[in-house]
Formats: sequence, structure tokens, C-alpha cells
Amino acid sequence: MPPSATSRPVHGQNDFDTIIIGSGVGGLAAAIFLSKAGQKVLVLEQHDVPGGWCHSFYLNGHRFTPGVHYVGLLDKGQSTSQLYEALGIAENLVFFRMNPAGYEHAYIGDERFDFPGNFDQLIAALVERFPKEEKNITKYLNLVKNVSAELQLLPNVEGFWQHLTIPFRTKNMGKYALFSLKRVIDWHIKDPLLKKILNIQFGDHGLAPAKASFPLHCAVMDHYFNGGFYPCGGGAAIVKAMTRTLKKHGGEVRTQQSVKKILLEGGKRKTAAGVVLKGGEKLFAQRIISNADPNITYQQLVGGINLSRKLRKKLSKTTYSCTSLMLFLTVTMDLRAAGMDSGNIWLMPNEDMDTVYERMMMPDITTEAAFEGMFISCTTLKDPSSFDGKHHSIEAITYLDYKVFEEFKNEGKPRSEKYLQFKELLTEKMINTLEKVLPTIREHIVHKELGTPITNEYYINSTKGNVYGTEKKLTQIGPFAYKSKSEIKNLYLCGASIVSHGVAGAGYSGLQTAGEILGKKQRELLNTDSDQSILILEAENNSNYPLWLQEKISAKKRRIASK
Repeated sequence: MPPSATSRPVHGQNDFDTIIIGSGVGGLAAAIFLSKAGQKVLVLEQHDVPGGWCHSFYLNGHRFTPGVHYVGLLDKGQSTSQLYEALGIAENLVFFRMNPAGYEHAYIGDERFDFPGNFDQLIAALVERFPKEEKNITKYLNLVKNVSAELQLLPNVEGFWQHLTIPFRTKNMGKYALFSLKRVIDWHIKDPLLKKILNIQFGDHGLAPAKASFPLHCAVMDHYFNGGFYPCGGGAAIVKAMTRTLKKHGGEVRTQQSVKKILLEGGKRKTAAGVVLKGGEKLFAQRIISNADPNITYQQLVGGINLSRKLRKKLSKTTYSCTSLMLFLTVTMDLRAAGMDSGNIWLMPNEDMDTVYERMMMPDITTEAAFEGMFISCTTLKDPSSFDGKHHSIEAITYLDYKVFEEFKNEGKPRSEKYLQFKELLTEKMINTLEKVLPTIREHIVHKELGTPITNEYYINSTKGNVYGTEKKLTQIGPFAYKSKSEIKNLYLCGASIVSHGVAGAGYSGLQTAGEILGKKQRELLNTDSDQSILILEAENNSNYPLWLQEKISAKKRRIASK
């Protein structure tokens, strides 16, 4: 049977308005908006739990979330809060505000700087540390804020006159749109240490400052100007709220359903008609949305033979973000006494951040005893409801090039002895790096597990285990990014490669794709009369915790004390 041919039932149990491949927050967001509009929606997930990077898992009874470490703009009226309200999940979510005095801690060599969760306080803290740079700091951070605001105008531009005034309403973005983060910082800042502090959030892109897009960095930095928040219950709490809402509107999620290919109809102009599952079952729908990255979607599920020469050329030039090592630790250690709090830690050497990134991407990562840089997150300090009074959960991440794991790309289960030995070596190297912040941590470890690029491929099905979708360099974002609507009729995309990465970015990609299908503007779908609001509590202050949460925390501590 030719690739474009299908055997479609006229009616039957396999008929859907929309089938969505992948249950990351982008796919789930699109599913909710479409189901609320009356569509019959099916979400297919190859993993045994939904959520993609947002899912949580347990090791020895302790919860970890590989892809959710903080979310921003959650206060009433802000963009992430508006999205959750429009989805109808806000009232089912509780978030903890991470340390407002330092939701982010930059450890640069022997230097430390804490990022306060307030724009004016951030300026004040930087000026206090670098008084000679006061004018430059103020100018630069206001530029960041203005560029981010101008970016947010673009999706809502309508009509001739609004388009005509775009150059005047987005003058800052227009001036800096084509420049890298490093270049713009170098233009504004003189002090070497200050440059490193302002560059350190390059980790949120997984891209060297010299390659990272300045406008996108503005959006990411602005996302956290009012602080970072962590979901009570981990990333799984967001997924659970989304799947419940989807089901309430008649949508369906099926796990352990790996899609083998997208079924196509038609001759020269192909039309997406359904999917074929790994087991051979065919499911048909009026349209298909893929939450997978462009390579997985087009090269694997559609097939290059069914693509235009233009799209094949674009795919051949597309680069993907770096991959990662993620160390999941359970420790019996008083982390607060050791100096940790609910804020994230960026651990970097006192060197140029581009140099640091380049060394992270070296093909041989076995020569040094510790890694160049690391991101450290303690979920039990961010989410006090998960702390049992004894065990803390730590997630430590470093970036690397997939080439390091290239020889293991076809690893099946059980894993080879060579792979396991390599993994153990890298685990020790990760712990060595952690000791720079927590010198005695090794003697307190009760459980450890390392996630590798092979792990990312297996559970997330991302190209070369990438963590942020397509590489967010200047030539792959905005007008150059992959679009929600594909060249194949009735095939759409969403996810980290479409709008932006991260929990909020992926969520907004689902909104954009649903809007494309429904013929509605983003603001129309966000416009809600709901009186929903997210409950926000303080990770560093339990005085305002509701009774149900106090009882939950007490019960968890009683259980561990009785053992």
C-alpha cells in the first residue's frame, strides 16, 4: 500500500475531530481549548504517564519532576495565570513562591549573587554590588523589560492601522532583534563579574550567550522578574489538573500508545487523516496535532518522501538544543542548615560564560573530576508538602553534547554493561560537582539515579535527547521558527519548538495551535470571565498555610517518624 493510501471507516469508534500526538503541556493545552469548543479530542502518549517533560515520577517513594523547576508570571493578571484561568485549571492549582529574596542564586567561582523576585529590588541589589554600573544596570534591565513587553504585543496586532504602527510600538525590539545576548550585554555593561551574573540564565536556553537571541532572553528574564514559583505536588499537579479538565470536557488521554506514523491521503497535496500505532491499530481524525519536535514529526511520523523540497531543506539545517545529565538524589541532610533554601542555584566557574558553555559541549567529559557548571534544585524546599521531615529530594542538571552518548543511541533494555559503567562514572562526577556547594552530601545519600540523553530519548522521545526543542538561536525563532500550521493539510504542530520552551512557553504553543484551528485570536481564547485564581503560598513562610496543607505535612512527618 502506498504511503498516502488509507483504509478509512466512514463512521465508528475510531473517529475523532482531533488526535494529538504527545501529552506535554502544549498538547494538553491544545486539547483542552479544542474540547471546550466542542471537539472530540484524543491525546496519545507513548509513556505510561502523561505530561512529557512536566511529568513526575517516584524513586523509593520520593517524587522528582525532571522538567519543571520554576514557573513565572503567576500573580493575578499575569500571562501564565491568565493561561491557567483560560484553561480552567487555576482553581485546582497551588503554587509556592520561592524565596523572594533569592529565587535564583548565582554561584560564580567564590562569588555569589542572589536574584530577588522583584524588578526594582533586582536593580537595587545589582547597584549596591556594582555602584559604578548604576546607570548601565538601570538602562539594561529596563531595556529587557521593554523588549519583552513589545514581544507580547505582536500576537494581538490586528488591522491595517495597528500593523502600520508596529515599528513605533516595538522600536526597542526592532533595534536589538538581530543581536545575541552576549553582544547586547557587552554594549551596556563593563564589569566582568556583572556580565557573568547577567549572562548566567543562559542555562534557561541551554545555549551559549553568544548564540542566544537577545529578545528571547528578554522574554525569559522578564518571566521571572516577579519571582519564581513551584507547583505543590510537582509538575504532575499541573498535568493532573489539565487531564481532569480535558476529561470534564469530553476529551480522552491514552497512555502507552506509541504512534508509528501519521496517515496521509491525497496526491501531490497531502492531507493528514489519522495515525498508525506501534501495534498496527489505525485511528482516524479530521486533523492531527503533533506535540513532538519537528524532526520526530516530519522525518519519522510523516516521512521525508511526503515533504516539499523547501521543508526538507529546512529540516536538514535545523539544530536542536543541547541535551542533559540529570542526577536525582534522596538525602538525609539538613539542607537549610547547609545554606540551601527554595531558590535555584546556578553553579559556574568565574569565567566567561561562552567559554564555560563550550567546555560543557566537549566530546570527552571524563577527563575532569567535576563538571564545569550545574543547576541545583531542591524540590522538598520548594514544595514543603513533599518534605517528610527527614528526606530531601535534589535534582542536579548539567548540559552536554549528544555526541558523548552517540555510541549508546540504539541501547535497548536491559542496558549494556558499558553504558551502565559510563553512567556510574558520570554519577560520581555529578556528586563531585555538588560537593562544591554541599561538601558533606556524599555521606548523606540514601538513593541516587542518573538520567542521561538516552533516558530523555526513551521517555520523552526528543531528537538526540534535547531538553528545549529546537535550538533558540536567532535564525530559528520568531518568523524563522516552525509554524503551528504545517504544509500538510490538517496537520498542526505545538510544543517547545513553536512559540517558546519551558512550561509556560509550551502551554502557549497549545493555545496558539488551538487558535489556528478554531480561527480565533489568542486574546479571544484567553478572555475569560472566570473568577478562578491560583492559590499562592510562601515556600519560606508556613504561617499562611491552610489547614488541609498543615495536616498533610504533619501526616507525612508522622509516617516517617513511626518507621
